[in-house]
Amino acid sequence: MTPRFPTIGLISKPDDPGVADTLALLCDELRLQAREVLLDETAATCFAAPPAPVVTREALAARCDLAIVVGGDGTLLNAARGLVEAEVAVLGVNLGRLGFLADVSPEEIPQRLTEILAGDYEEERRTLLHASVFRNGVEVSQGDALNDVVVHKCDIARMIELETRVDDRLMHILRADGLIVATPTGSTAYALSGGGPIIDPALNALVLVPICPHTLSNRPVVVADRVTIDIRLCGREAQVTCDGQINFPLGTDDRIRIRSKTGTLRLIHPARHDHFAITRRKLRWSEQP
Repeated sequence: MTPRFPTIGLISKPDDPGVADTLALLCDELRLQAREVLLDETAATCFAAPPAPVVTREALAARCDLAIVVGGDGTLLNAARGLVEAEVAVLGVNLGRLGFLADVSPEEIPQRLTEILAGDYEEERRTLLHASVFRNGVEVSQGDALNDVVVHKCDIARMIELETRVDDRLMHILRADGLIVATPTGSTAYALSGGGPIIDPALNALVLVPICPHTLSNRPVVVADRVTIDIRLCGREAQVTCDGQINFPLGTDDRIRIRSKTGTLRLIHPARHDHFAITRRKLRWSEQP
């Protein structure tokens, strides 16, 4: 019988020697479980002599059944964008601070790996966004985001003006520092600090959150994730950012079209995963004064 997840790729936060021990532990445990292990180029930089074959991110996506991402949520966001098209399942090992997505600690690796490779795990699908930038009707840039697409001002302390349409229906002319379009995954990121709601990942929804709007009645709006969102920059220069990691400068009358991607991320969790327990712990809802 073919084992579950026969080929497993390891991805890590780049140029961080602190992840080497965790990567080495993963390699040892996976070999004990008779799995083929591949390292992507970020993980390989953590070793003087890599303990497994090193491949590009593209080759890893093509060859692996499961990718284990070692770092924090930012590392997982980066990895997810390159793995979603290949339908590779993703498991996160958290070495960061929050860890909404990467929810296995290094101390849990032996037990959790044994359970997951035996089929005792939960899998959920997470929506990604695809953003295209059009200038004079021509597409000049594009990018994907698991958390959010943000149109925001540059370094000057002045507001920008945005025209927002949902399925070609005018939503508002917004004067603000910017606008966040977030998935349920991203509702606990930048959108949350901007006053947006927390959206259950099981919902097929997106949230639009104004950043410091001039009109205080401009509030976050939740829409179905099947809509097309068009944002036009009406005035001075700004920029669009995907997941806080991919940036593109914008000029007057540039238009950003945002849609949900057709493919979804396969996110693996340990068995009995509880989204609300993680949210409660990470946001410290139950702490006593």
